[in-house]
Amino acid sequence: MDTGIIILAAGNSSRLGKPKQLLTYQDKTLLTIVSEAALKTSFHPVVVVLGAYASEVSKAHQGLKIQYIINDEWETGMSSSIATGLTALLDTKKDIENVIIAVADQVFITARIFEKLAENHQLTGKGIVASTYGETSGTPVLFNKKYFDQLLNLQGSTGAKKIVAENASDTAKVPFEKGLIDIDTAADYNNLIQNQ
Repeated sequence: MDTGIIILAAGNSSRLGKPKQLLTYQDKTLLTIVSEAALKTSFHPVVVVLGAYASEVSKAHQGLKIQYIINDEWETGMSSSIATGLTALLDTKKDIENVIIAVADQVFITARIFEKLAENHQLTGKGIVASTYGETSGTPVLFNKKYFDQLLNLQGSTGAKKIVAENASDTAKVPFEKGLIDIDTAADYNNLIQNQ
């Protein structure tokens, strides 16, 4: 099953005050953790979308066999990064069936979680498979190609949540309890480090 992965890493970490992509956990940057999980799957291509701090972030991640794309419009919000990543994915592999959208600050992501999304898609035939944690569902999330046009035309900072919300009957869910832990503030990061 042809599935690609887009890792969104373009934000400027405004609440943190420094690039979260470069924060480390257990001697790896947050972006490396997510990238390595993606590379352990059979899914390809894996595309990382950079924006703010693009040169520092790409310099720090030279060793990984990943395609880095710069979203010059990153300040307009997550939607433009999704469209940039998907365009790059389709340029590389036109006949791709599904895309998994991930973010760079879920430190407990594993290859198995990515695989479960794809397995669940095959099992249920649903066009969207989202991860669930806490009271919400979100990334990583798989979209079948029937949603590609909508993803390419997203606007603003809400990302793909709107598409998931509008297509609840075509959405399956996979539990990812630790997906709740992401890094938005210095306090989030300090909690993470203290509990490792």
